[in-house]
Amino acid sequence: MDYEFKLNSKDRGLNAKGWGRQDNQLNTFDYLADIPGNDTSTDLVEVQFKNTRKGYYRNSNQLPLEKGDIVAVEASPGHDIGTVTLTGQLVPLQMKKANIKGDSEIKRVYRKAKPVDMEKFEEAKAKEHDTMIRSRQIAKDLGLDMKIGDVEYQGDGNKAIFYYIADGRVDFRQLIKVLADAFHVRIEMKQIGARQEAGRIGGIGPCGRELCCATWMKNFVSVSTSAARFQDISLNPQKLAGQCAKLKCCMNYEVDTYVEAGRRLPSREITLLTMTGEYFHFKSDILSGMVTYSTDKHIAANLVTIPAKRAFEIINMNRSGEKPENLLDSTGSHPIQSNDLVEQESLTRFDKRKKNKNKNRKGNNERRPESEKPTNEERNENKNNIPKPADANNNSDRKPRNRNHKGHNHNHNRHKDGQSHRNDNNPKGDKPAQKPE
Repeated sequence: MDYEFKLNSKDRGLNAKGWGRQDNQLNTFDYLADIPGNDTSTDLVEVQFKNTRKGYYRNSNQLPLEKGDIVAVEASPGHDIGTVTLTGQLVPLQMKKANIKGDSEIKRVYRKAKPVDMEKFEEAKAKEHDTMIRSRQIAKDLGLDMKIGDVEYQGDGNKAIFYYIADGRVDFRQLIKVLADAFHVRIEMKQIGARQEAGRIGGIGPCGRELCCATWMKNFVSVSTSAARFQDISLNPQKLAGQCAKLKCCMNYEVDTYVEAGRRLPSREITLLTMTGEYFHFKSDILSGMVTYSTDKHIAANLVTIPAKRAFEIINMNRSGEKPENLLDSTGSHPIQSNDLVEQESLTRFDKRKKNKNKNRKGNNERRPESEKPTNEERNENKNNIPKPADANNNSDRKPRNRNHKGHNHNHNRHKDGQSHRNDNNPKGDKPAQKPE
């Protein structure tokens, strides 16, 4: 498929011709593609096949090849079908990087793939999955401790490459005979590691991105546990291991930065002497340059965190026979720490229950924020400023208290003339006692 690249005014200066398929982990950006005469500077081309397999071939027929062309190349035996991924002056540099000498025998490009070649290639490619499943069963019947991860047929279907994983050496001579009789092709066994297997299958890493071995990594460098020690990473096999059950390749990315930053910190074996006691190294924050010391050598006790500069000052004082009063500087000020943006907001602010709007709709039930609530002094001032009624101290006009607990009106006994028995001397309104004659 031909891709048409168009450069807008924003993209001036970019070489669109040098870009290839970005989903191809072996893709190389050809930054010399727009130089005049780059294609004719050399007759070497880079051709890529399945499973990160690529080779370098000579364009002896002077075919007008460009990046992305499907070609038929020389193979042993027959021919193979691949995709041109690089042309021009960068090909000899890539060969030098792959330790391929220029005087070695280099195979040649036959032609651009024809429809007949593509039909054979598609037929052979359709048999790869079934061949892999059947070959696994054959290896299991022979009792071989190996796993066949993938099968790749050659473009003409005369040869098949079996990629397998094994912990140790495997004697697969009998397996080759059985596979040749079963599939009637030439057999080639190629051992791959666990990292290559993970890159072939693909997946998502703990960082949330696609695996590096499946996207852009070309060469795999051994990873040791020392990289985790330099970065103060917990030696937990479950966290250090990737999907290939090996140590994560990403631990090698920043180890040089940590090693360089660790050289600016004091040695962990040095203890600091003060007038209050002896302090032992507890932990270090390598990137921020902070060191934490403890009064106990084995557990965290009375932890004090100081900058590396202050630690070196105390070490120099101890060497000259002096002891500071404490680990902090003379001013006693603590180092300024950076603010964590995550800590500024509460993570449980969305867990609060919503208020029931149907209950207590009155404004009195709405709580005022803490910042708007009056203080105790303001409350006392408001109480003193409340005006008193004029007759507040006059108790003569105060109505009698209703003594009927049931809430009914108390009816006083009245005379026929409508006057009540109640007077100032008899406030209850009872009948006056009769005097004996």
